[in-house]
Amino acid sequence: MNASVMHQPVVLRAQGLIKQFGGITATDNVNLDLRLGARHALIGPNGAGKTTLINLFTGVLPPTSGRIELLGEDISQLAPHQRVRRGLVRTFQINQLFASMTPLETLAMVVSQQRGLGGRWWQKLGQDAAVVERCEALLELFRLTEVMHQRTEHLAYGKRRLLEMAIALACEPKVLLLDEPVAGVPAGEREELLQTVAALPAEVSVLLIEHDMDLVFEFADRITVLVNGAVLTEGTPEAIAADPQVKAVYLGHGEEVAHG
Repeated sequence: MNASVMHQPVVLRAQGLIKQFGGITATDNVNLDLRLGARHALIGPNGAGKTTLINLFTGVLPPTSGRIELLGEDISQLAPHQRVRRGLVRTFQINQLFASMTPLETLAMVVSQQRGLGGRWWQKLGQDAAVVERCEALLELFRLTEVMHQRTEHLAYGKRRLLEMAIALACEPKVLLLDEPVAGVPAGEREELLQTVAALPAEVSVLLIEHDMDLVFEFADRITVLVNGAVLTEGTPEAIAADPQVKAVYLGHGEEVAHG
């Protein structure tokens, strides 16, 4: 992590997080700090516990023990929608968009809800200058302007993933949990998506969950490695790339990987 981010306050913190399902420990005493403005990646092989940890952060699952703090507030027992309101927002790996709506309509709905217009968003579309301005800015940032009037079901897959991120950013997050943004995206659409991820606003702290190591090392200033539900190691991309335990996990050297 660069020096400027290292001195920033912690915005999301996991302290001694444990999640058990019967006799299985899916999250094993995880400690993690995400700092203001950070670009932090969470990696690990299949079954490492990444999805469980994210579900703990977002409130989909309750922890067996441990604590989660957002901006210093204990949110461990808050419902998912309460965490979103406080600024903890997640994108989903699997598309969950309204197929018949356009990107403009979708973003107008989210932005209007953020501004307290609720179900009246369609009446304000084109009339409320602040809503229109915000939607146009998001469409431009995520390279969706040219397709803003197309139904979502007709968009290229990469564009749908961009729309997912635009929706998350429309929720005005303080912390964005970016869940495998390039999963399933065809090679020809990846570069646009990668460039957009790199251009996310600096004031939004990002925790990236990703299998694509090229994206991880291009994006992250800090990396946490999960193995068997526990933190194996954490460090800069350079330190992680050189770590023999991480190499054993990812390159399949057959060595025993101890928890660190």
